[in-house]
Amino acid sequence: MTKLTPEQCIILTGFTGILHGEFEGFHEDLEKRLGRDVQTSELGYPEFIQECRELYEEDFNALMPD
Repeated sequence: MTKLTPEQCIILTGFTGILHGEFEGFHEDLEKRLGRDVQTSELGYPEFIQECRELYEEDFNALMPD
């Protein structure tokens, strides 16, 4: 079995809302994608999690095997 890369962990975290890997890497990537600072408390809001899911959906789908 091949381990996930840090980038793949970030994508899975953003799409599923379940932390895979290091939080710091995900948080940094999320802020970059949103173009703003993100307070960790925002991650407790379902609407915000849905917004995150949409940001990562294309990358998540690209992880699927051919």
